Amino acid sequence: MKKRRRPVHLHVMLSEAERDQIQERMAEAGVRNMSAYVRKMALNGYVLHVDLSPVRELVSLQRRCSNNLNQVAVTANTYGGIYPDDIRTLQKDYADLWGPLSELLKKLSEIVAL
Repeated sequence: MKKRRRPVHLHVMLSEAERDQIQERMAEAGVRNMSAYVRKMALNGYVLHVDLSPVRELVSLQRRCSNNLNQVAVTANTYGGIYPDDIRTLQKDYADLWGPLSELLKKLSEIVAL
């Protein structure tokens, strides 16, 4: 068995109400692992929860664009050219990417301005 990264065990006694309150705060922070939550709170005193759903959407769009660009590059290198439909698909994908990216950058600049 390999060595544990955290070999020290810490046992804490709680009332049911305290446990419920911790679980509520974990849910608010979007944390599912109680050990990680308690460790973070004990060491730092706070946990930040950042909603990254807009970023995840952008990453997904970026991956799709990269994949399509790679496929077009393979086609161009294999057959010596690309089809106009491939170019139009790439243009549409990048247009779809830039819309949400512009919105996210606008929101971030508003936050920084505060």
